[in-house]
Amino acid sequence: MDSSNTSDQPSSIIARAWDKGKLFVKAVFIFIMALVLWIPTNFTMDLVRERQGRQKEAITDVSNKWAGQQIVTSPILMIPYVEKDKNNIGDSVSFRHKAYFLSDKLEVQTKVFPEKRHRGNYDVIVYRSEVTINGKFNSLAWQQLKIPAENFLWNEAVVLFKVKDYVKGINEDVSISWGGSNFIFNPQESGLSQMEDAFAASIPFSMDEAGKEHSYSMKFLLNGSEKLLFTTTARENKLTMQSTWPDPGFTGIKIPDVRQVSDSGFTASWKYMNRSVPQVWKDSFYDLSSSVLGADLLIPMDSYNKTERSVKYALLCIVLTFASFFLIETYYKKSLHLLQYGLAGLALVLFYTLLLSISEYVGFNLAYLLSSFATISLVMWFIGSIMKSVRIGLFISFVLSVVYGYIFIIIQLQDYALLMGSIGLFVALAIIMYFSRRLQW
Repeated sequence: MDSSNTSDQPSSIIARAWDKGKLFVKAVFIFIMALVLWIPTNFTMDLVRERQGRQKEAITDVSNKWAGQQIVTSPILMIPYVEKDKNNIGDSVSFRHKAYFLSDKLEVQTKVFPEKRHRGNYDVIVYRSEVTINGKFNSLAWQQLKIPAENFLWNEAVVLFKVKDYVKGINEDVSISWGGSNFIFNPQESGLSQMEDAFAASIPFSMDEAGKEHSYSMKFLLNGSEKLLFTTTARENKLTMQSTWPDPGFTGIKIPDVRQVSDSGFTASWKYMNRSVPQVWKDSFYDLSSSVLGADLLIPMDSYNKTERSVKYALLCIVLTFASFFLIETYYKKSLHLLQYGLAGLALVLFYTLLLSISEYVGFNLAYLLSSFATISLVMWFIGSIMKSVRIGLFISFVLSVVYGYIFIIIQLQDYALLMGSIGLFVALAIIMYFSRRLQW
């Protein structure tokens, strides 16, 4: 009798140890399975980026046929001058140089009329704009250049003006009103100035004119896509922009001083004192591309960006769902096979593919609703039928609804996404800790 008890003792110890440890072992396998299921979501992320690349190709294609992003450089006065120097053989030769003068005041007013174009499943924002430019040159400080007045070729003075994509952006002659007369801009001759791809308009000028004030004005129509910027080419710059587009992204060296944004459009105004570029200089041309003001006409957080953000929460969604399954098993004493965990997890992974494909047709919000409803319904039916309990199925649907709903809120709250995500994780951990108190590991 004693010998039989001794022989049975090791097996009984192993059995009791397994009974106590099997939950832990299963929990480890479930967590590993969650990590394995997380891997396919990275392929979904690659698919999102591929579709984003195609969207960029569509934007580029439409922009190439309409007009690209526009940067308008307002008028700059250029007056050539000559200096005598000796050449290689010692003879005195006159060399031609250029002097550039910025205006003292510049005021730009523009009205932007956006249009949404479609290329396949993709939306592209283009616009038509009405641009009015008014400016003033005070007396020119040519003495700062330390060049004798007689060296200036006053009668060859030109006004330079530039638009980034002028070939497709401007479909009519652009003229400048100077001294009561209109002068048409034409593409500058090769070597006329160091301002590349600029238009030039010759104006009547003289040494006496250099000491006077000169006002000018321009008005023209400009086509473009996505972005409209203006270079600050004066000492005092003012820009006012109006549009019916409700989602602008203000960009440039400073944000607007005054702005009003609503569902019906936006109005913004800037004031900027140019202190980075001198009022007058000679020879080499200053790079003014960084001194710009303007706005982007954005499609706010398009479906691809939102889908990409939602995929980042895939592991969280899978882990919380599996944790719910695990707690249900322990409380109701009904076991789920690891294969059933895997099938339910695959449904959670396919949610993101559904979301991506549907959002291309109906927008992100409706696609998220349809995809989450389909996924929740499938998992609810699957778990409920296995457990043979409508109550458990409804509980699982509630858990998934909370998880998907919370993730949707995080995606919408761009500025508070990290804060809300951290709070959500803390609360989820607290709930799991609460319900796992009585588990016998």
